[in-house]
Amino acid sequence: MERTEMPERNATFLRFGGKETLIADYEWWSVQARPQQATLGALILLAHGPAQSFADLPPEAHAELHRITGDIEASVARFGNRKINYLMLMMVDPHVHFHVLPRYPEPASFDGIEFADPGWPGPPDLGHAPDAPNAAARVCAALAGDWPGRRG
Repeated sequence: MERTEMPERNATFLRFGGKETLIADYEWWSVQARPQQATLGALILLAHGPAQSFADLPPEAHAELHRITGDIEASVARFGNRKINYLMLMMVDPHVHFHVLPRYPEPASFDGIEFADPGWPGPPDLGHAPDAPNAAARVCAALAGDWPGRRG
């Protein structure tokens, strides 16, 4: 039997901005702009549904990651990142999700905002963000506008 509806959204979706930060929906996952843009193009890759352990996701959710990571990497490449870090921390927000952080050896500019990556080349500084209150909204709009294979 084929799935026709995505699993329900969870509280972690709302915690990271809900529909305000939504870039794309997939069957098992959502991609959101990370409200605090620790680096230019920082995203949240969030599993739908109640799972709080990566191993609890169905095989179809794991398989779908291949497509989604390809879409993410193709989309954020427009910003000129050197690498991408996928961090699955789940310390505060319990549902399965990754913080996706494009990485830059030099400050990157987008839409009049300068984004630094003070942790480069080491671990990213998740508490860092540019002093621009609408940075996430601008990144969200840019990425959502031409997201590869857009569904949602």
